[in-house]
Amino acid sequence: MAKNQAAFLDGEGSRLRVGEAPMPQAETGRIVIRNRFLAVNPADWKVQDNGFFIRRYPIVLGEDVAGDVVDVGEGVTHVKKGDRVIAHLDNLATQKVQHGGFALYCSAPAVTVATIPSDISYADASVLPTAFDTAAVGLYSPASEGFLGLPFPSANPPSSGKIIVVWGGSSSVGALAIQLAVASGVKVVAIAGGHNFDFCKKCGASEVISYKKASVVDDVAAAVKSVGGAFTGVYDAVSLQDQSYKHVLPILEKLGGGNLATVLPVPDPKGVAINIKCGNILCISPLTHPLWKDYVAKALESGQLKCLPEPAVIGKGLECCQTGLDENKRGVSARKVIIEL
Repeated sequence: MAKNQAAFLDGEGSRLRVGEAPMPQAETGRIVIRNRFLAVNPADWKVQDNGFFIRRYPIVLGEDVAGDVVDVGEGVTHVKKGDRVIAHLDNLATQKVQHGGFALYCSAPAVTVATIPSDISYADASVLPTAFDTAAVGLYSPASEGFLGLPFPSANPPSSGKIIVVWGGSSSVGALAIQLAVASGVKVVAIAGGHNFDFCKKCGASEVISYKKASVVDDVAAAVKSVGGAFTGVYDAVSLQDQSYKHVLPILEKLGGGNLATVLPVPDPKGVAINIKCGNILCISPLTHPLWKDYVAKALESGQLKCLPEPAVIGKGLECCQTGLDENKRGVSARKVIIEL
């Protein structure tokens, strides 16, 4: 009989410890996955360092997995045993160790699971789940709440006549935000380092501007006007005062206002103009469930949705999870840290 192991976080600031773990059961509406590859997100090391969201220890981190379905719970119909899948896990919400990804086996909510086409590897597919949901929530949540309120993506999207700016276009979230916006018929001006211009263009950006130039605010505003379209707002995949807010707020003002979707807490309201509305993204939302069911697998198969950024395998085995967190914390761009099992 198969046995499970996991990389446990025993307390705030502690290093991960590999040990035996309970074998997940096929709960209603969930599936059990034999993990093949795990992806690391900034949330993982931030939770490790600061204890954000944690109500009790030990806990198993890790939100992104790719692997094989070994069991399905009641009510699950779109995947079956033996399917190759990716999943976005809900461990930080449930606080259950069997729902964490840094393990040999995990339990995933079926509503955020999609099959992997046969021509895509586990490694490539593992880069998508959390970045996909984070991008989608910011793009498709209502504009009245400070988000961008775009139409859902489709195989042959009609032009929406809209244009947005994506700050941090070479990050995993930024790469998905560009791809999804384009699949929604929206033009994108991306901001990234000069060495990642081609990467952002590969994701679908119409224009890419360097964040390192002193003229970045004027350059972005000019690019938006040159590309054309009804300016809707900014998706900020960085969301830090000293790195992005000090630029994106002036960009929004220069372009007549709009919405600002942020992956971290919104900027201090004292510095936000009256014609700018901000929305803070929570990456788990029922909003994305129809996309997981009807869009992800088909878009991967057609090639409309690309597994970007490319995976960077930093090791094999659960013992490498801590190395993965450390590597991600040091900073990465245009690649995603993953671990093979």
